[in-house]
Amino acid sequence: MSSSVSAMQVRFDSDSMWVELSDGRTLGIPLAWFPRLLRATPEQLHQVRLSRRGLHWDELDEDVSIAGLLAGLGDLRSDKSFAA
Repeated sequence: MSSSVSAMQVRFDSDSMWVELSDGRTLGIPLAWFPRLLRATPEQLHQVRLSRRGLHWDELDEDVSIAGLLAGLGDLRSDKSFAA
């Protein structure tokens, strides 16, 4: 799935990630969908790198695609040993 929409800004509250998109929409995503993000410190969460295709956290080894978020998908790793 491809999308011409990109992330413009990301912010967090205690249980959600809010992604502002280039088309004006804002997505609210439960952090429980991404266990690595759920367990991350606020400092780690704010070290996100935005790209045309999605979000990346080097230290957390986490990648989240905008297309996946738009499709309502969470962490698709087969190893769920990190689950909250």
